[in-house]
Amino acid sequence: MTSMLLDGKVAVVTGAGSGVGRASALRFAAEGARVVCADISLDGAEETVREIEKLDGSEGPGGPGGTGGVAARAVAVRCDVSVEADVVGALDHAAERFGTLDIVFNNAGVPTPRLGAKLEDHSVEDFDRLIAVNLRGVFLGSKHAVLRFRRQGGGGVILNTGSVAGSVAWGGSVYGATKGGVHQLTRAVAIEGAPFGIRANAICPAGMPYTGFMTAGGLGGDEETTAAVARQTGANHPLGRPITAEDCAEAAVFLVSDRAANITGVLLPVDGGYLAR
Repeated sequence: MTSMLLDGKVAVVTGAGSGVGRASALRFAAEGARVVCADISLDGAEETVREIEKLDGSEGPGGPGGTGGVAARAVAVRCDVSVEADVVGALDHAAERFGTLDIVFNNAGVPTPRLGAKLEDHSVEDFDRLIAVNLRGVFLGSKHAVLRFRRQGGGGVILNTGSVAGSVAWGGSVYGATKGGVHQLTRAVAIEGAPFGIRANAICPAGMPYTGFMTAGGLGGDEETTAAVARQTGANHPLGRPITAEDCAEAAVFLVSDRAANITGVLLPVDGGYLAR
């Protein structure tokens, strides 16, 4: 029997109610992890838990207090990552429910409110929301992950979701600035955490038309529009394909696993070659 990459690990995944967060929570669970699915939408997080329950062909209550073999390793919590108490609560819930915490995936994020908006088109409210979720959320998740890992005696993995937009000017100027901040936080945490055996890395996706970011940014979510956006997005990547949530989840599961035990401070592009041009 093939050993699972995350057997016995406990993970918190923010933004687990959809997109990259859901795909990653599913992959983590499939590789043996017990997962706290955290999302500002509790309904979305609970749906992810139900999907995890199906992995073993059994279904049961997945929320706190649930019973059943699979429910014991997947729970949903509501978490607004811009609120410190919510972030601390999600991490505490993982440790209290499962006895420890090994992995924190700070994935939750919001897109540019209007795709194509230039710097001068952003309102102060737009700026504040992007900073609060995309940057403060990663700061809070990383800070409290480090504190808990150190209380536990060291070790632990932090993974953040950055973006190619944090490395090059690729539209969405304020969004890109928040992701550039995520990249720098990731490097800093990697260096500061290294003496305690704490690793920190980031995945940096390119265009992902299937994750809901396009719809949230103002493009229609109908099948025809999504297909057109996917073709256009794929054409921007040297490999010719858009990035999927599953692409990101595969990179994520490797980086949080012990196979990446000597990898830290890395900003891994999941971009079809976009940054290599």
